[in-house]
Amino acid sequence: MAVLDREIQTALDTARDRHGRTVHHRAEEAARARRNQTALALYAAQLVPHADALLDAARNTLDTLPPARHTSAWRDLLDALAASHTEITGVLKRPAAQGTSAEREQHAAVWPHLVFWAEHGTLAADLADASRLSQQPGTGLTAEERQMWTEMAQAAQRRRELDLMESWYAADGRLITLACLIVDDTDTVIALAGDPDVPGWEVIGQFDNEYTASLALPRPVTPGVLRADSASRFNRPEAAPEQPLHDLLRDVIEARGASEVAEALLSVTRMGYAAGPVVQLAQLLDTAAEFSHALNTVQGRQIGARLEALGRQFAFLAREVHDAAEDLEATVAVLPPHRTPKPPRIRSRPALDIAPPAPPARTAPPARRL
Repeated sequence: MAVLDREIQTALDTARDRHGRTVHHRAEEAARARRNQTALALYAAQLVPHADALLDAARNTLDTLPPARHTSAWRDLLDALAASHTEITGVLKRPAAQGTSAEREQHAAVWPHLVFWAEHGTLAADLADASRLSQQPGTGLTAEERQMWTEMAQAAQRRRELDLMESWYAADGRLITLACLIVDDTDTVIALAGDPDVPGWEVIGQFDNEYTASLALPRPVTPGVLRADSASRFNRPEAAPEQPLHDLLRDVIEARGASEVAEALLSVTRMGYAAGPVVQLAQLLDTAAEFSHALNTVQGRQIGARLEALGRQFAFLAREVHDAAEDLEATVAVLPPHRTPKPPRIRSRPALDIAPPAPPARTAPPARRL
């Protein structure tokens, strides 16, 4: 899956510049054809012989997992991967003639299925590896030791001395967090189960280092996505052309009339497809707030609220800048003529046809007396 993902992205990059804009329509068409042929060839060589067994193994592992909110969604994804596999193998068995319109139509129809496997095939691979999600040996702590380490960690958290390092979700839906706890001037690694900012979390393991923790703790499962219906990164729409802010700043410095400055300000507050930078920043803050809330933790909700407030402030700022730009444009004013440019400092040099001055005459040295 990783190779298919990488090849698809490489083929897309050949037709777009660093801003994501199409270099040339013919170049994009040629790159799309190469992309489709490469993806189909890779799928035929690496996935066709193993996809059915991979999906069967993933379903078997899924049947052994404890019930959780994500398991039914994973089962739906496995069914969708199986349906996409059927579509792709059908194209591989009956390919259209190369370079024809039938081939282009066939590739356009199979492309979403290839993308689906490139993006979500790793879930099937992770589930197929049952040993990754099987019950681990355990942390070796007794109930009394768990309580002792939990009280020590909670006390350190109240002192803001608990350093969180990494978190993940286990197959049973538990949130596992690794943290560093200082005990007697010695760093020790502990594992927490639950949201560290919600009462009720507990320490489930204490380790010398992160490696030993990884051997004993439940393995991480594939993280979720922010939006279930978001567009694939392989099918992003072509980005709108943008004018860098430093170019707009230069336009304002070189402007002579109010309308030129107003145009620069209006461009940063433009709405819609080609939204300006200020509007995009407000949208970025709103989306980041959505992500923070989706973390489903206390800290995530608090940070999400902060980002939402910042997004509202930037949205208000965008409206204020837009109104000020329209008012500036309505003044139809120009800079007064007394604001003249400062003459450049140019050092005068002699003309090329002027001979250099003669050197001073040398005086004869005084005669020495014998």
